[in-house]
Amino acid sequence: MLRELTKDKSRGLLGYTLLTGSPRTYYVVQYWESREKLYVYASAPDMFHRKAWAVINRKEKKSRQHVGLWHESYIVPEGGYESIYADMPAYGLAAATEVLPVRARGRRAADRLAHRSSSEGAA
Repeated sequence: MLRELTKDKSRGLLGYTLLTGSPRTYYVVQYWESREKLYVYASAPDMFHRKAWAVINRKEKKSRQHVGLWHESYIVPEGGYESIYADMPAYGLAAATEVLPVRARGRRAADRLAHRSSSEGAA
């Protein structure tokens, strides 16, 4: 899925981060341009995501206790998040969008989180 999404930026994936939590736990954190583009990709019959879910749903009874899936989606309004990085390259949300100096939008978290651009930002 990530391969086909990174080849076609118009689908809306801004970036992603791969993480491991334990020997059996792997995470993919994705950042999308909009919820609409996420919905279109997730339900597109010609894309890998839809095909993979069809296979998983068909084989669900056979694979119980072998493969677990966990999926969460959050729609975060502009100004409803903050990422601060110190002594490291852009990572996560900043790598998917943009990096601004902390003070560019205020010295306090309350000031930075109150910021809204003149146009609608990424979801």
